Amino acid sequence: MARLALLSVSDKTGLVDLGRSLVEEFQFDIISSGGTAKVLQEAGIPVTKVSDYTGFPEILGGRVKTLHPRVHGGILARRDLPEHQQDLEANEIRPIDLVVVNLYPFEATIAKADVTLADAVENIDIGGPAMLRASAKNFQHLTVLCNPNQYADYLEQLRQHGDPSFEFRRDCATAGFWHTCQYDRAIATYLNQQANSDSLPEQFGLAGSQIQALRYGENPHQKAAWYQVGQTPRGWGAAEKLQGKELSYNNLVDLEAARRIIAEFLGDDQPPAAAVLKHTNPCGVALGESLVQAYERAFAADSVSAFGGIVALNRCLDAETATAMTKTFLECVIVPDCDAAAREVLAKKSKLRVLTLADLNVGTGETLKAIAGGFLVQTADDLVEQTQDWQVVTEKQPTLQELEELLFAWKVCKHVKSNAIVVTKDRTTLGIGAGQMNRVGAAKIALEQAGEGCQGATLASDGFFPFDDSVRSAAAAGITAIVQPGGSIRDKDSIAAANELGVVMVFTGVRHFLH
Repeated sequence: MARLALLSVSDKTGLVDLGRSLVEEFQFDIISSGGTAKVLQEAGIPVTKVSDYTGFPEILGGRVKTLHPRVHGGILARRDLPEHQQDLEANEIRPIDLVVVNLYPFEATIAKADVTLADAVENIDIGGPAMLRASAKNFQHLTVLCNPNQYADYLEQLRQHGDPSFEFRRDCATAGFWHTCQYDRAIATYLNQQANSDSLPEQFGLAGSQIQALRYGENPHQKAAWYQVGQTPRGWGAAEKLQGKELSYNNLVDLEAARRIIAEFLGDDQPPAAAVLKHTNPCGVALGESLVQAYERAFAADSVSAFGGIVALNRCLDAETATAMTKTFLECVIVPDCDAAAREVLAKKSKLRVLTLADLNVGTGETLKAIAGGFLVQTADDLVEQTQDWQVVTEKQPTLQELEELLFAWKVCKHVKSNAIVVTKDRTTLGIGAGQMNRVGAAKIALEQAGEGCQGATLASDGFFPFDDSVRSAAAAGITAIVQPGGSIRDKDSIAAANELGVVMVFTGVRHFLH
């Protein structure tokens, strides 16, 4: 008797070629449902509809098609148990050798801006996951394929061995279980958001598909891989690498930090912006009248640290800016787009990794950190702040220009490791104190780095000042305006020092610690 394959797929990629090879090269019989059967028939490939095979019509508008004993009995029967074989014979059920299933596009459906709850629910597959799980459970006796990229390997297994190897069937079963796991996670997450979008769920699931095995992790002795969440590539999975070496674990971590900071300056109302990062901390951020001016200002802010850094820009990369970037060694460049002239310039630096990501503001939704025995989840720190919500706490009031400078400094400070101090002037960073164990030390580093540039400059702190010493050292260096969250029991001391020294001080009422 010919081998039997059940094909029922939402994604029709490679379907016709697979079906033709199964029938013409390996003499399979095919049963199929709905749209899959129609595609095969139109291609001239013999196929029996599931409803004809089971003797039971599709009902409920197609909701019930494959949920039938003749289907699931053929999938779940063990070939090594005589009693299973007797059941098959008694009920005229053929054992199924191959199940090819992928699921309704639930994630693509909920990604639509105008999707309704009813549309989303209608795209929850039931028969598909049931067949996937049943087939994966019985992998010792049949093969399950859930992704078109498995088709060629399956056919090659048939050509080389006659039947797929145990290891191949097991790996395909594993892929099937991961597929349903990820699918169910997407559904549960969506429904939870519909019910209670303001809180984190009682259960939190994370599933991903490996995009790339990385050479190593943070250090050469650590293994690492890059995973994509969901079936539809987004974020870095949707980026295009125009040139350069393979991305490393540390590259991707740095690129994400760069994306987050440049996302602060996206929009038609924003001037050209550039950020240069090293080890996830910005070493230079600047706005400019042109993209090349923004880049050159950001680079000059700390040219020593910028060597071997990551550059993020908020505009399409042009040739003039690309030429400026080729004057030093950089690891990666991330831009929303890159014109042909710039690509030609950068091609001379063949090892430089250049990526385009159209949606630099894609966001992460939640952030996760692993801890012993579990993990922590928090919503992303994507609060958009407006200066009109801030409180001026000093006698001296800021000018409109000073408020704009304070907002720029505050946006940068949000992305510097705590304790963080940022000194800026003319929408350019001059000094950055990052990751220090105390705020006094962070201020000292930032002020010393800025040097004489502190005259008339602005200072931002990601946390309140518990004492007035940092206010006094900032004023002594030439700082004229300070932005900080406020909230210390000794705020009055800092405010009094600012008033005494003629410094503007603004409280945001919000802090942005980055641990």
